[in-house]
Amino acid sequence: MIWVIIIVFGILSFAVQSRLKSKFKKYSQVPLNKNLSGAEIAKLMLADHGIHDVQVVSVPGHLSDHYNPGNKTVNLSEGVYHGRNAAAAAVASHECGHAVQHATAYSMLEFRSAMVPIQNASAKILNIIMMVMLFGGFFLFQTFPIQLVLLVIIGAYGVMTLFSLVTLPVEFDASKRALAWVKDRHIVDNNEYGMAKDALKWAAMTYVVAALGSLVTLLYYVSIFLGNRD
Repeated sequence: MIWVIIIVFGILSFAVQSRLKSKFKKYSQVPLNKNLSGAEIAKLMLADHGIHDVQVVSVPGHLSDHYNPGNKTVNLSEGVYHGRNAAAAAVASHECGHAVQHATAYSMLEFRSAMVPIQNASAKILNIIMMVMLFGGFFLFQTFPIQLVLLVIIGAYGVMTLFSLVTLPVEFDASKRALAWVKDRHIVDNNEYGMAKDALKWAAMTYVVAALGSLVTLLYYVSIFLGNRD
């Protein structure tokens, strides 16, 4: 059953990622009437929100855009940094949305940031357990009771699932802030606004699929634990 879950959500994730890349490629070919680059849009949005201690930098990769609260940088992929199109406007403003969240102490972002070390530790624990189960499951269950192993897996997956679920409002809120700003600031026209909104919708769907996959996997192990206990 766990392989069925992995395969189903793997296919679903691939489909959503493909759709996102297709949308981004399509909207990257639509030049903005304002003729602003992603970097210029990002700097303008930060300035409009009174944020002057965040740098906008270019990073290698495709769709590798992210905001780093540790060093206060909005990291834009080369295509977004230099792009003067609807897709670049959407991504650049979205990442600045995270910077605005950070500057205004958005509670869900702070909670998510606080969870990062715990989430990373949980991921490492799961990787170790899965490797041991794959190559030495017999010895694992001879050494530790299966109930204990399942509880550790459930605890780790519980943390990762909570992290995935908390990520959803953070991402949706950043997109909401971005879309409101590009519209009110007249960065995009009505047609470009629709493209930006559609691109961010598909970007958000990648997080939705990840959260659902994590939740279903968690419930699977809980059901095994309860069945084994009975």
